[in-house]
Amino acid sequence: MEQEKINLFLSKLAGIADNVNHYLDKWLPQNEEDYSANLNEAMRYSVMAGGKRIRPALTVLVAEGLGFKGEAVYRAGCAYELFHSASLIHDDLPCMDDDDLRRGKPTSHKVFGEATAVLAGDSLMLMPYEWFGKLAEYGVSYEKIVKIMNIANEAFTYRGVIGGQMLDLKYENKKIDQETLERIHMGKTAALLGAPILTGAVLADANEEELDCLKIYSKKIGLLFQIIDDILDIESDAATLGKNIGRDVALGKSTYPALLGLEGAKDYAKKTYEEAISAIKPLSERLSDLESLALYLLKRKS
Repeated sequence: MEQEKINLFLSKLAGIADNVNHYLDKWLPQNEEDYSANLNEAMRYSVMAGGKRIRPALTVLVAEGLGFKGEAVYRAGCAYELFHSASLIHDDLPCMDDDDLRRGKPTSHKVFGEATAVLAGDSLMLMPYEWFGKLAEYGVSYEKIVKIMNIANEAFTYRGVIGGQMLDLKYENKKIDQETLERIHMGKTAALLGAPILTGAVLADANEEELDCLKIYSKKIGLLFQIIDDILDIESDAATLGKNIGRDVALGKSTYPALLGLEGAKDYAKKTYEEAISAIKPLSERLSDLESLALYLLKRKS
């Protein structure tokens, strides 16, 4: 029954991902023969490298589940794939995690050089605000656009992804407690999963009670995603994950298996999953796909 539920969800996710890929290809700058041709190529290389497109899918699932449909949902959701790609480009740099494999392909700096990779990441951090601004062309109010921009900004800057990465670097090769580890990943991982959810909710005029449920849920699935990621870094292989394994240990990073033991981390993942399901219960009729997503994240192998 669980696997059937996951398979149905993955089928729906694949359909959304096809739409996301279509719009990303359409809206990203082309590799034109001008001063930015190499930069455009580098941006497209990372964004179009594949992936399940979970972040834009979250915007789509929430907005459509709450009754708001249309191309505007994809314009907003796809912006988060740009943020995500930017964070991966910078995360892989030699001055950060020094990785040479991402989504089964050489990382951006390996293909284009470090300077171009930095500039591609910079461009992909800023472009989402242009895409959010274009929501006005679909009839989305400026009030909503400002709310969405604020959500995105908080998720990506010093209180979100960038702040989480800074803490991650700060505590390399140091023993930390679980509270500190979760502070790192609430920024580095959960923030950029939560923002697309809240963006979909804003587009669909969610009320405060609905937003509160979604805020708790987004934190729990962000944490769940990271716990499973840490487990897979031990149990999986590079071919399955599409990235090098064992990097966390090599870089002296704290992980949930290192802190709790492998079985303890698996137990904590199950507890976090149950808390995510509990948070979304009042919305389960309209947002049942979020329950399926949490189950998929718990059981995922890549």
